[in-house]
Amino acid sequence: MRRIKITSHKMSSKKTFLEFFAGGGMARLGLGDAWRCLLANDLDPQKCASYRTNFGGDDLIEGDIAQISGSDLPRERVDLVWGSFPCQDLSLAGARGGMSARRSGAFFPFWSLIEALIAERRAPRIIAIENVSGLLTSNGGRDFACVIELMAEAGYAVTAATLDAKHFTPQSRPRLFILGFAPGLTPPKAASPFSEDTAPTALAAAQAQLSKTAKAQWFWLGAAPRLSRNARLSDIIDWDAPDWHSREQTEKLIAMMAPHQRARLDNIVKHGARRAGAAFRRTRIENGEPVQRVEARFDGLAGCLRTPAGGSSRQIVFAIENSDVRSRLLSPREAARLMGLPEEYILPQSTNAALKLCGDGVAVPVVRWLAETVFEPALAGAKARRAA
Repeated sequence: MRRIKITSHKMSSKKTFLEFFAGGGMARLGLGDAWRCLLANDLDPQKCASYRTNFGGDDLIEGDIAQISGSDLPRERVDLVWGSFPCQDLSLAGARGGMSARRSGAFFPFWSLIEALIAERRAPRIIAIENVSGLLTSNGGRDFACVIELMAEAGYAVTAATLDAKHFTPQSRPRLFILGFAPGLTPPKAASPFSEDTAPTALAAAQAQLSKTAKAQWFWLGAAPRLSRNARLSDIIDWDAPDWHSREQTEKLIAMMAPHQRARLDNIVKHGARRAGAAFRRTRIENGEPVQRVEARFDGLAGCLRTPAGGSSRQIVFAIENSDVRSRLLSPREAARLMGLPEEYILPQSTNAALKLCGDGVAVPVVRWLAETVFEPALAGAKARRAA
């Protein structure tokens, strides 16, 4: 059995972390070989199977986080607790039930474990929470405020930033990251929003509604990813894949595009460019009637990956080459590349399970950026001060 190798650092010198709602271990991959996982947890059997396949199962607890107690957690104080709690009740694409709903309500058992660690004087040095940007407006901003208030009341300096995977991989995937730092840690700070990209209007509005107590613990993150990426969608798709649609199927999809998108496609074909595009099927109301559209983009990015729960959630790939247009569904391996997973990462054999794993995950290079730019400098600075 192949496993993702974590090497190059002595075990004792590695920073430690717990990963909740771990999925297939994407946060673990992003943190990299300078970090050691002491415990991971997820409820989904297929995701847990992938986790074991790629990392082994010694540190994995499969099951409901609500059934885990403080006594199940490692005895040592960890450097980081990561939690990507379910987003379905917060997403703009979902029912917006908020954190009182069943799935996104899993945040509260997660926080109970944090409180158990705090009560036993082994509070994590850093808490990182990842979710959809819809958390900022869920329940009129009250769900976001709830998370911030709990962290601030526990003594953590708190910030939040929106980070988009598009700066690292060819996928438009903005996500909200809420970060808490124990006293003595000095992450990169700014007196005001460092970048409109990381602190959009919705975040500024949500922060403005926080209590005085929470605002006293708040700081703006003083770092932002570079505004570029290393690859385009055309670089990661398999041009020689065998499962392209028939010409008739492709023409039918093209006919479903809105006029301005069809014109864009025609212009690319006319100039003989080699380009890849991505599209979703959507139902729109036009002139009072529902119309099914294929909404495509040809800017080098795929749309945000989603789980394959509905008929419109699987992306369509358009490949334009030598004035010819082909189409097919995005493959699991291509989805994995969009998430920054390495080629040696073993995906589930089931297409739906693989797409779900990717669609529910956190982009690996975004976590790596946070580790290198925010977490590791904050921990190193605190260690240096203790040594002095």
